[in-house]
Amino acid sequence: MSNACLRSSINASASSSPIAILIILKGRIEALSLIHDGKRCHGVIARCLITGELRAYIGKATTIATGGYGRIYEVSTNAIICEGIGQALALDTGVAALGNMEAVQFHPTAIVSVGILTTEGCRGDGGLLRDKDGHRFMPDYEPEKKELASRDVVSRRMTEHMRKGKGVDSPYGPHLWLDITLLGRKHVETNLREVKEICENFLGIDPAKDWIPVRPTQHYSMGGIRTNATGESPQLAGLFSVGEAACWDMHGFNRLGGNSLAETVVGGMIIGKYVADFCEKNTLEINTQVIDDTMSKLQGEIDELLVGEGTENVFDIKLAMQRIMMNYVGIFRNGPELEKAVSELKDLLKRSKNIGLKCKKRHANPELVEALRVPRMLRVALTVACGANARTESRGAHAREDYPQRNDKEWLNRTLSTWPDENALEPELHYEQLDVMKMELPPGYRGYGNDNAVAHPDTAAREAQIADILAELGDDADRFDKQAAIMPFELPETLRPRNERLSDTSPVSGEK
Repeated sequence: MSNACLRSSINASASSSPIAILIILKGRIEALSLIHDGKRCHGVIARCLITGELRAYIGKATTIATGGYGRIYEVSTNAIICEGIGQALALDTGVAALGNMEAVQFHPTAIVSVGILTTEGCRGDGGLLRDKDGHRFMPDYEPEKKELASRDVVSRRMTEHMRKGKGVDSPYGPHLWLDITLLGRKHVETNLREVKEICENFLGIDPAKDWIPVRPTQHYSMGGIRTNATGESPQLAGLFSVGEAACWDMHGFNRLGGNSLAETVVGGMIIGKYVADFCEKNTLEINTQVIDDTMSKLQGEIDELLVGEGTENVFDIKLAMQRIMMNYVGIFRNGPELEKAVSELKDLLKRSKNIGLKCKKRHANPELVEALRVPRMLRVALTVACGANARTESRGAHAREDYPQRNDKEWLNRTLSTWPDENALEPELHYEQLDVMKMELPPGYRGYGNDNAVAHPDTAAREAQIADILAELGDDADRFDKQAAIMPFELPETLRPRNERLSDTSPVSGEK
């Protein structure tokens, strides 16, 4: 597209007054660059996957809702499209920060080998985990909660058990068994019908009579584009993010089952209101030179791939990255393996600058699509590996074998990753300290194993303060009064009415 044509399309878009752009999933159009001036985001440059045309989309607000980055791992329960491109768009601005990228959760019961999830409802309904001998092993590790321990704990126990040689050998590596046969056919075919269909279609087995081969697999990304409470990037005005694409602080370092629903439904509603408010309060002012420069840079990247004589195979680089992440930045982490991951990922990033394409078409070209995505995925992978290597403690889903303690004294902070130098081979890491005295509850004992956490110096003071506040409120205070006293927060006016629980309006408790 010529500059004249580009300006014409920009002016036409501006005159129609678009107020917001929502980047959700890759379909026909794929976003590849954010349009920004270092202080304000103005929209996105996207490429049509069919025609190859680059298009500038301009808006008062740009919201990234692209999901997680699980596909930087070789096996993931995530959809194929969850490659971290949304996070990469923000990272590549050099301004916007990603938060807590090392916080990656593994789910215990994904089927082997494709990694499709079998719901936690299997264990919640009474399903059991068994080893190669048919032995139910979880009570040996977690005698109280057994299979109902949290997903990160179950994943680690399964991994530990397989390390002891108790896994079932397969062409895809060792696995364990999920046994839901004891629930009975009627239960499986009604309450767990989706699991039955997955097993039939992808494994060729009947889970009402056959054990399901499972092993822990990458599942959820607590990290993402760092936002404030309104969903907006603190560094780049007009850039919003929501859901798994964002680090909105609903989960901390370990998502609980069910919280993803709150993140999408409640978080989406709240942040959607703030996006609308932002668009109402701000005007659409566009510097066309900024858009021209962004478009030209991306066009140059594409031209270089199509006319260049690179020798690296993009698919080989992608697979190598995914295996590095799986092998060295997985459920259990340690210094030597994380150092190796960082080193090898940096080598891959260097190699990605020499990608060569066999197909030189500008339009529908899957190889070109991968060549544009993989360097961006590598930068995201490096934020995960570098963050994990720097965080010398265990917290939530981040488990360091060489630093098994949760260290609130030194590490009660958010990791912030930025990439200000586009030629750099690793991100810059900064840390955002958390204020214990403003927390509703300081971090406490999780209830698994020994309580070996190193407490923050302010923990005891905050606990005493909370006890005094609750005592002053008295026994008649309801949960809303307690919330407001301990940790008040603001919401858009339309979202302030009190939510109800059944107990709030039951004849026993009366209406509150």
